[in-house]
Amino acid sequence: MTTNPHLSKVIIGCICLLLSVSSFAQPLEQQIDNYIGTQYASDVPGVSILVAKDGKAIYSKGFGSANLESALKADPKNVFEIGSITKQFTAVAILMLEEQGKLSIDDAITKFIPDYPTQGKTITVHHLLNHTSGIKSYTNMPSFMVLARTDMTPIELIDKFKNEPMEFDPGTQFNYNNSGYILLGHIIEVASGQSYEDFIQANIFDTVGMTNSYYGSMIKLIPNRARGYSETETGYRNADYLSLTLPYAAGSIMSTTADLLKWQNTISANTFIKRSSLDKAINGSTLESGEAISYGYGWIKGAVNGSPTVEHSGGIFGYSSNGIYLPEENVYVIGLTNCDCGNVGEIVSNVAAMAIGKPFAKKEDAIALSDAQLSTWVGAYAFDAGVVRHITLKNNQLYSQREGSTNLEIYPMTATNFIFDGGATAYDFSTENGNRMVTMTNNGTAMTGT
Repeated sequence: MTTNPHLSKVIIGCICLLLSVSSFAQPLEQQIDNYIGTQYASDVPGVSILVAKDGKAIYSKGFGSANLESALKADPKNVFEIGSITKQFTAVAILMLEEQGKLSIDDAITKFIPDYPTQGKTITVHHLLNHTSGIKSYTNMPSFMVLARTDMTPIELIDKFKNEPMEFDPGTQFNYNNSGYILLGHIIEVASGQSYEDFIQANIFDTVGMTNSYYGSMIKLIPNRARGYSETETGYRNADYLSLTLPYAAGSIMSTTADLLKWQNTISANTFIKRSSLDKAINGSTLESGEAISYGYGWIKGAVNGSPTVEHSGGIFGYSSNGIYLPEENVYVIGLTNCDCGNVGEIVSNVAAMAIGKPFAKKEDAIALSDAQLSTWVGAYAFDAGVVRHITLKNNQLYSQREGSTNLEIYPMTATNFIFDGGATAYDFSTENGNRMVTMTNNGTAMTGT
C-alpha cells in the first residue's frame, strides 16, 4: 500500500491544528475566572472587571468584598472612586469647549486665571493637558496630607500651590502633575459658566445615561458604594479620609464598570468631540525638543503583547483603577478596586491579553537555570530619573527591588528574559562591550538601565 506524502502532511497538519485549538479552547470566561479567582478571597477588598468586544460587554463580574465589615460581596453594580481616570473626562470637556469656540488649547492660562503667577513663562492649556507645564504637583507637597480632610474651593486649592517654584520651563519635560488638572477644572468653570461638577453631569453623565456615575462626595449617599481600604502589615483598615473637593478635576469621579463602558463607547463613536480632537488626546504628544511622549490628553499610548492600546490608571485613598482600550481589536477592559494597595493594572493588562488571544507568559512556565546563570545578572541598574533597581539572588531565585520599594521575584523564560508574577512586566538582560544592561517593558513602555 502506498501513501500520498502530501496527504500525510495535510493530515498531520490538521491534527496539530486540532491539538493547538484544543489547548486554547478554554472559554475566555473560565480563563478570567481562574486567573482572578485565585487572587480574591471573600475576606479581602474586591475588584469589578468588565471586558467588552465591539462595544458590548462579554464579561462582567466582581470578586472579593465591597464591604469587609458587612461581608458584602463585590458586584459589577458597585460604585468605586476611579481616581485619575477622571482626567479623561476633564480633557474631553476642554476639547468640547474648544470645539464650541470658548477656548483654545494654545491659550495661555492667564486668559482664564489672570492673576496666576507664571514666573515669566507662558503656560498654555496644552501644557496642563499633557503634564508639561512645569507647575509643581500639589499631591507631592508635604502639606497635602495635612490638608486631606479639608474641603476647599478650586481657587482655595490653587492658592496652595500657585506660588511654588516652577520645576522646569513649560513644554521642555514631562512630569505627571495633578495641579495641571486642577487648573483645567477651573478653566472649564470660567469658560463654560458652570461648575465642573455641573458641566460633567449635564454634558457627559446625563447625555450618555451614566446613571451610576457621580462627582464624588464623602457626604452624599451613593447607592452601592464600595467601601475603600488600605493594607497594613497586620491586615486591612478603612482608608484615610479624603475630601473629594481636593482631587477635583484630577480625580474625584466615581463610577461603575458598566458606566465606563458607556463612556468608552461614546468616545469611540465621537459623540462628544470630533475625531480630529480625539486624535490629539490619544496619540501622545511631543516636547519642544521634538521628543515624543506617550501621554496625550487624559490617555496614554501603550501596548499589550504587541497590540497598541490607549489607557489610563487611577489611584486615590482606598481605591485603584485601570482602563485599557485596544483599537485594533476593538476590545475594552476596565478594572475597579476598593483598595489602594492592589495590582489592578497588572490584572487588567493580563485580562486584556487573554481577551485578544495573546496571554502573557506565567511564572509556572519558567525554566530552570543554575545559580551560575542567574548570578550573571546580579547587580544594581541605574535608570532615568535617578531610579535604581537591584537584582539579587537567593536560594536559586532572582529578585528585583526598586530602591525604596518591595523586593519581588522575577522568573526566567529564557536565559536572558525574566518576568514578574503576572507576566505583564518583563526584564530583558544583555551585555554590550562587557557592560550589563536590562530593558524593562511594562504595558508596551520600555526603559533601559545600565
